[in-house]
Amino acid sequence: MTENRVVITGYGVTSPIGNTPEEFWNSLEKGEIGIGPITRFDTSDIPVHNAGEIKDFPFDKYFVRKDKNRMDSYSLYAIYATLEALENAKLDLETVDRDRTGVIVSSGIGGLQEMQEQIIRMHEKGIKRIQPMFVPKALSNMAAGNIALRVGAKGVCKSITTACASANDAIGEAFREIKFGFQDIVLAGGAESTINEIGIGGFNALTALSTTEDPTRASIPFDKDRNGFVMGEGAAVLVVESLEHAQKRGATILAEIVGYGNTCDAYHQTSPSPDGSGAARAIKLAIQEAGIEPSQVDYVNAHGTSTPANEKGESQAIVAALGKEVPVSSTKSFTGHLLGAAGGVEAIATIEAIRHNFIPMTAGTKELSEDIEANVIYGQGKEAHLTYAISNTFGFGGHNAVLAFKAWED
Repeated sequence: MTENRVVITGYGVTSPIGNTPEEFWNSLEKGEIGIGPITRFDTSDIPVHNAGEIKDFPFDKYFVRKDKNRMDSYSLYAIYATLEALENAKLDLETVDRDRTGVIVSSGIGGLQEMQEQIIRMHEKGIKRIQPMFVPKALSNMAAGNIALRVGAKGVCKSITTACASANDAIGEAFREIKFGFQDIVLAGGAESTINEIGIGGFNALTALSTTEDPTRASIPFDKDRNGFVMGEGAAVLVVESLEHAQKRGATILAEIVGYGNTCDAYHQTSPSPDGSGAARAIKLAIQEAGIEPSQVDYVNAHGTSTPANEKGESQAIVAALGKEVPVSSTKSFTGHLLGAAGGVEAIATIEAIRHNFIPMTAGTKELSEDIEANVIYGQGKEAHLTYAISNTFGFGGHNAVLAFKAWED
């Protein structure tokens, strides 16, 4: 079987640090975080007060009021990111084979706001008062379905739910669909909108969220004082395309996907394997598919959630798979943790880092924990020549997904 090379020709994003790739990257480069006090609801009854909320979402650019009645906010975010990605890629779907144009856009939870509202409505007004669009708005596959409906993509269409690894798995599956010739183009990424009472309250009940009052010190991956993650929201969608297809239409190529590793810890419902062995295997699989040696990896965009157990294991995994010298940073320190959308925004962060030859710092982190051996970049960003970089995402249930990217060279 002939294998295709797979490239990224565009992407769109809405996030706590920007609603375009340019805004997003400028925030990372300048060290401007998007974490602040929660404004969506009153947090006085819980110890969690910070999140990474989207600011000034440009709803009117692509939507009308009735769209809110048909779609949960996570689907709106996903469609926005898709339409921005198509514009960024200068891709007119009227000119391509729509039967070979797919959508793989994931969500860890789906329409959580709609679930919350309709369960409250049922409780207060009775079972007959549930809104007719409850199920279509709540389902976690509907971001992918709504995107396909909006743009007319008739190829593969699915949502992969692997908790916080979901978007990386979506991009990885898109990579494979194109590598092995099943599709020409796949719109791939993730979307999440969980900054509400049940979302924050649920993770607070797990004692998974940061209780630090200072927003600049709430998400501090690998720091000795880290005490939980900060919830973020948003979406990121990448235009993943075969090299041949991209070159035929004269596309600008942003980066190449060269590897994807996927494993399971099979250890615990919520805790990662303490030795990081499952994550290390996923990293090794990604670079093995890329056909490179560990020493060739120039940067790791870490999962780095700012939780003690996660980062001890991830540090061990990176050291075991790649050694102690490779630069590592976590951009969740800027955005918070976007759960099922994390891999999408972090794929963009990784590709932009490669394109600008610049490693974003781990914002807010001041002193590394004694159990961290990885070469974490903090304090300020770092200029570096980047050819290969990987992006890690790990999810509840032991899901590990790692993507390997390469700088584009003609």
